Amino acid sequence: MREFNWTPGIGDPTLGGWLTVVLYLVTAAVCWRLARRLGSDGPGLHSEAIVWGAIAVLFVGLGINKQLDLQSALTEIGRVLAHTQGWYEQRGTVQLLFVAAIGAICLAATLAFLLLIRRAPAITWLAALGTILVLAFVGIRAASFHHVDRFIGTTVLGLRWNWILEIGGILMVLVAGWRRK
Repeated sequence: MREFNWTPGIGDPTLGGWLTVVLYLVTAAVCWRLARRLGSDGPGLHSEAIVWGAIAVLFVGLGINKQLDLQSALTEIGRVLAHTQGWYEQRGTVQLLFVAAIGAICLAATLAFLLLIRRAPAITWLAALGTILVLAFVGIRAASFHHVDRFIGTTVLGLRWNWILEIGGILMVLVAGWRRK
């Protein structure tokens, strides 16, 4: 039987990791403030306010996860369950179903965002695009295919692809949140 082998700790103690966490949390605060303002400006802006609020909540969760590495705990729970319940040899099927579920959730969230902002200004669409980029990055990381992991670990102009995708998406949302009037 396999024992649970995960302890909470700092998942990415690098400068890039901490910068990403700060960007997630600052962006979440900007989005939350904007959601509250839009929600109080009138019923016509209610659906857009929901989107900005959802982005805020999502980014707080992703910022916390970035440093606590909670997905590793989830993976370890899965391994322990697979060993304990005797389906470890068939774990590939469960992993595939998990990745498909994450993909479906990200797709559903994307479609819901697009539906809710269909009448929103273009700057809100920029925030949606940034959020979609972040969700795509999360989906890629959840899939954890080795060739994809190798790709996002490579660098362009000294920057790793995972930073470009994740931080790029966060910055799009942050700029959109600041610019949305």
